[in-house]
Amino acid sequence: MMPHQPQSKSNYIAPKVSSILTVGIDASRAARARRTGTETYSLEIIKALAKCSPDYLRLRLYTPHPPQHTDWPASAQVETRVIPWPRLWTHLRLAAELRQHPPDRLFVPAHVLPLYCPVPALVTVHDLGYKHYPAAHRPFDRWYLDWTTRRHTRVARYILADSQATKQDLIDFYQADPQRISVVYLGRDESLTREDDPLIIERTKAKYGVDGDYLFYLGTLHPRKNLVQLIEAFQLAMPQLPLTLKLVIAGQKGWLYDEIFTRVQTLGMTERILLPGYIDDADKPALLSGALAYVFPSLYEGFGLPVLEAMACQTPVLTSNVSSLPEVAGDAALLVDPHSSNDIAAGLVRLTTDTDLRHRLIEQGLRQIEKFSWDKAANQILEILAKC
Repeated sequence: MMPHQPQSKSNYIAPKVSSILTVGIDASRAARARRTGTETYSLEIIKALAKCSPDYLRLRLYTPHPPQHTDWPASAQVETRVIPWPRLWTHLRLAAELRQHPPDRLFVPAHVLPLYCPVPALVTVHDLGYKHYPAAHRPFDRWYLDWTTRRHTRVARYILADSQATKQDLIDFYQADPQRISVVYLGRDESLTREDDPLIIERTKAKYGVDGDYLFYLGTLHPRKNLVQLIEAFQLAMPQLPLTLKLVIAGQKGWLYDEIFTRVQTLGMTERILLPGYIDDADKPALLSGALAYVFPSLYEGFGLPVLEAMACQTPVLTSNVSSLPEVAGDAALLVDPHSSNDIAAGLVRLTTDTDLRHRLIEQGLRQIEKFSWDKAANQILEILAKC
């Protein structure tokens, strides 16, 4: 069966209304300076909602601290309320704000509804990785995510899922009502495009201690990302790879990241596998564009936004054949079994040595990314909010 594919963009036609509708949004993650996937989603969907909202709609953005971004939405339709609180901000401070000054709707882009929510709520559940790979999550995190998600299936008016895979997980694990779950694919950063200037690419590589040709992973250093197996696969593939080819594993340190560093040292591969740490957003295009391929053999993803970012930079992609990744990648990536080091290794060799395959994936990737748009996602959410 072919993976579900996103449909072409359709614009939201606002219904005729006689009064202002205020949508409160938990913007706490969007306001953070350093962004991983959830923070990126929150900021981009808020920006798109501000852009696409009809005249009758007002957005009220709640944050515990002032936003850290120069592109934070600002217009007559957008109000940002900074409501500081030291701990349990969602369940104590945001809940109190909703009690004192309730909006007409509440949208939570990142998993957790406040305990007290007096208005119809829409919440995005990005993934259920803690169910598929419980050992890759801290015990408390696993319990908290399970509890909050179970609660959402009972109290949220509607739930957004990043993919058909996540929707099916909600049905399978929590017996959620399929009629209350809508799949809304993420968009992509349309300003993120290929960096063609070789001087900029080389200067950016030097900033992070990278030289020569390299395969590139960019994302959180976390057990679910399957990076230890990627390291082992790279070692298996090395006899068939160019002698100077490196593997660069970059990103913010997550839980149990130490095992990644330990495995590189144990295998004696510190010269071939580089771990430069967190990458500034401004440097992503150059590093993605300079890579021979982007490798993302994750064990489970609710969506897999990095796959689209690599395609936008015209970099061939190797990713997993599980969860949402076939939905997102379509026919524009080389899919491998993430549970098999041999299969990943074979994919690395093929993607590195097969020039025709590389060219075909680049062309198909440029077509694939056109199916994903933050404006389209915002229009779908507006339709759902109108039904709440």
